[in-house]
Amino acid sequence: MGLRDALSAGLARQLSRPEGLRGRMVARGLNKSNGVVIAAAVEATGLRSGQVAADVGFGGGIGLRLLLDRVGADGRVHGVELSDTMLAAARQRHRQELADGRIALEKGTLEQLPLPDRRVDGLITVNTIYFVDDLAAVFEEIARVLTAAGRAVIGVADPDWMARMKVTEHVFRIRPVADLVAGLSVAGLDVREQKLDDLRGFRLLIASRKPIEAPE
Repeated sequence: MGLRDALSAGLARQLSRPEGLRGRMVARGLNKSNGVVIAAAVEATGLRSGQVAADVGFGGGIGLRLLLDRVGADGRVHGVELSDTMLAAARQRHRQELADGRIALEKGTLEQLPLPDRRVDGLITVNTIYFVDDLAAVFEEIARVLTAAGRAVIGVADPDWMARMKVTEHVFRIRPVADLVAGLSVAGLDVREQKLDDLRGFRLLIASRKPIEAPE
């Protein structure tokens, strides 16, 4: 592996799971570059004061702050993250909210969410789907934790744009948006797509439970 490939592979690993000093630097960059997208995802949840929110794979943590503001003092936010470095940083940053019970920060993955059934009113996960193998398990978990009227917002960049990036040759699994929508549907979720005015062609896939048909 040449130097360029080695650097790309290292960056890809940090993007998938930021760890250590370099991970903290990557996370700060992601907060800056993805701030508009994450804010749009939070808005798309439709969350109201007093409700329960979740940010899965929160990375640098900008989404946690936005969700806390969104649900207010009577709401609760769950932050789920695989990286110990990101969890430690979030616990330091949100010491008061942890003490007040407004936020819970737990280690976990999209495939196995450490969240109770049907308790989450709004969930966001941005730039995370690229790093999972079992999409069916992910979408089943999202469907499991949502309330009847809850929404999950999955943020992904345009697959063609992603494929042109050297870093995505490592670790990333880039899938057509249509495959993501189909997988969410199989898991019992209706999906509408919101395109953002972004050079990366970002899409927000806004998923909610399919209505249960009454028996004839």
